Amino acid sequence: MIRSVVAGVDGSRDSVAAVDWAAREALRRGLPLRLVHAWEAGLPGGDAAPDSSPELRAVQQHARQVLRSALDRLSRRYPPLAVSAEQVGRPPVPALLAEAENADLLVIGGQGSSGLGGFVSGTVALATAARTERPIVLVPAGESAETEHLPDADGRPSVDTPFRDVTVAVDIDGTYDDVLDFAFRAAEVRGAPLRAVHAWHVPFPHSRPAAGERARLRGAAEDELARLLEPWRVKYPAVDVREDLHEGRPAHALVRATGGAGLLVAGIRRHRTVAGRPTTGAVAHTLIHHVRCPVALVSHE
Repeated sequence: MIRSVVAGVDGSRDSVAAVDWAAREALRRGLPLRLVHAWEAGLPGGDAAPDSSPELRAVQQHARQVLRSALDRLSRRYPPLAVSAEQVGRPPVPALLAEAENADLLVIGGQGSSGLGGFVSGTVALATAARTERPIVLVPAGESAETEHLPDADGRPSVDTPFRDVTVAVDIDGTYDDVLDFAFRAAEVRGAPLRAVHAWHVPFPHSRPAAGERARLRGAAEDELARLLEPWRVKYPAVDVREDLHEGRPAHALVRATGGAGLLVAGIRRHRTVAGRPTTGAVAHTLIHHVRCPVALVSHE
């Protein structure tokens, strides 16, 4: 089966930005793009019954118009791109999860509409990210082709300047092959630098260590980060890798470090709440809500 980039469509500002981002990413990867609009009408395929209410038929018509508008916009902006679209009669989260199973990656708006009724529901993005095993990219409203690039010499938005950095969050104690492979590939297809960010801290809760001990711990973290990245430098020799260490908690350090980045790539190790529901974990939750660039979450062990 040919993999594709899948984008969730709901007509929100986040969704429009996500669809355009997905189109550009599909072109960079040489993949087709598949658009999916999920809504619940109670029948297979999402069709409203002939005797359904005018309100329900209007929602169905709106869903079709959203997909048509997206297809028309993409055909104008990205004519070489192969695009397909489908209206799926399932709730948004299970529909997106099913689509993601055969996707190279799933792209959705970070705070998009929930589908039926059109109410804003960032929980759709969070719930989908917490459950999918495939890479997922959450795109904020306002993201555009220009914001992926550095401004020009006069400080104006441009698509003719180099791409902004791809930033990857690295935990030197974790198993991160899928995360690093995604990040290096994203940097390679953009011709962008890769900034590998590691947050380290001093494990002394009750006393402040001497400067020498702090320097030793930082040096050890630098050596371990360099060792971890070395095989990926060999695999992706064209990627300019920049190591960036920050002292502090991972979530806060990453939010600070991503200023000016074009894409943040982070690993996600799923957790379960007391009620047994899957959740993204505290670090991913913070990134989704506070990082201004697109965030790619990649499952890892």
